[in-house]
Amino acid sequence: MLGYWQSHADYQRQVVEALSTTARVSPYLIMEYENSISKLYILNLDPLKMLVEPRYSKTGRPSTNQPGIFRSLVLMNDLGYSLDAWVLKLSHNRTLRTVCGFWNKLPGIASYYDFINRIIKLDEKPRHKPKKKKPKEKYGKGKMPPKHPHIVQKLVKQILKGRRLNNRPERLLQEIFARVAVQPSIDMGLVPKSVSVSGDGTCIETGAASYGRRTCGCADFHCECPRKFSDPNAAWGWDSSNERYFYGYMGYFISTYCRTEKLDLPLYLRILDAKRHDSVSAVVALAEFRDLYPQLKVDTFISDSASDNYATYELLNEWNIDAVIALNKTASGNLTYPGCAVNDNGVPICPAGYEMAHWGLNRNDRGRIKWRCPYILGKQGLAGACFGCSDSSYGRVVYTKPKWDLRLFTRIPRGSDAFKKKMKERTAAERVNNRILHHYGLEDSKTRGKKRISFFATVAAFNIHLDAQLSKLKASGSFIFSEIFGMKGDAVA
Repeated sequence: MLGYWQSHADYQRQVVEALSTTARVSPYLIMEYENSISKLYILNLDPLKMLVEPRYSKTGRPSTNQPGIFRSLVLMNDLGYSLDAWVLKLSHNRTLRTVCGFWNKLPGIASYYDFINRIIKLDEKPRHKPKKKKPKEKYGKGKMPPKHPHIVQKLVKQILKGRRLNNRPERLLQEIFARVAVQPSIDMGLVPKSVSVSGDGTCIETGAASYGRRTCGCADFHCECPRKFSDPNAAWGWDSSNERYFYGYMGYFISTYCRTEKLDLPLYLRILDAKRHDSVSAVVALAEFRDLYPQLKVDTFISDSASDNYATYELLNEWNIDAVIALNKTASGNLTYPGCAVNDNGVPICPAGYEMAHWGLNRNDRGRIKWRCPYILGKQGLAGACFGCSDSSYGRVVYTKPKWDLRLFTRIPRGSDAFKKKMKERTAAERVNNRILHHYGLEDSKTRGKKRISFFATVAAFNIHLDAQLSKLKASGSFIFSEIFGMKGDAVA
């Protein structure tokens, strides 16, 4: 059963009392961890109790220190320790024990793993499986194709019919992240209620061996006998960036860019099979994201060419979400539509052969996109080139309709300044991926198992949000470390 859960207000009060005493004697012991202490001080775990309580029985020995264990894992990730080294570090550092909220006995390593196992119900016991062979086919800069043809179209149809994808083992972990980490960022204005999101996949290598452990007595090491795998859910996948195979999982993260604070923030994380194509991950992620954040309105979805398929555009159009997706340029040449010819980006071509100028989207007038004569608008390099395709002083006008081709005639026209500006925000997803994998050390930690990789990726995302919230509070002057502990620089108040 779940034991005593200290409230956030009581935790803050007790931490201030304990660390203020230390500060009067040895202020440098506090200043060394100024940023980390500040992050845990603002991490409110009161909503966490309601979420994890159903995972504990109503009888039996009470589980204690659960909020402290979660704080400890966040702090461990922030300072870059492995779990074994972290438990040893806590036993020798009173300041870190205090800021975690461990007032009495320290929990052992088993308590940490028990907490993770309760959050994510996933069977990862080592078991015998056939030997996993690395595929031989290479795809260059392209993605490994989906295993099942037309799977994206089938998923979209099911989602639009009302299918909900809520049976995943990581569901509770995602709810914890949404309520405990993201909601405070929403309340502080770091994430707007109408948000543009970027989706991107990233390769995550497992710390487990791909060849498993032999349990047979064969003389040949390369025998085909089943082997025991410590990470049975890992698989071979294709890393298109480095053009090589990797053994592990594919992470798909949804992020947003806070323009006012110039911050990149993760909103959704999911660890998937290494062979999963990003086009499949994208539609599943969007459906799950909308269920997790009913208070948010997604106005734009930004992605690379992996999501460039008609099913995704149909889903976004049905949900009234603008699509900013790079084209997968497998075809070229002008296409002809009613009243005009267009180039590969869906921009109309005037009779003189020049791209016409975007003149806005009229959402109230049948959702048409208006285009005008580039020469009349004074575009550079067209002087004397126009042969008078219109007698009007306003110039030739052409309309395109998104319903003609949702992929080509996006509501934010391809090639327009607005489209390019939105597309630049996609780098937020890449920067978030980099921070989780490298800055917070997920890739270097050699973590094995989908359960632990999912958990520690989410803990890294917690730290990213706490960094942003702390930066916002410091900038506003409403939260200063010296005010909490009565310290001013190197002096003791």
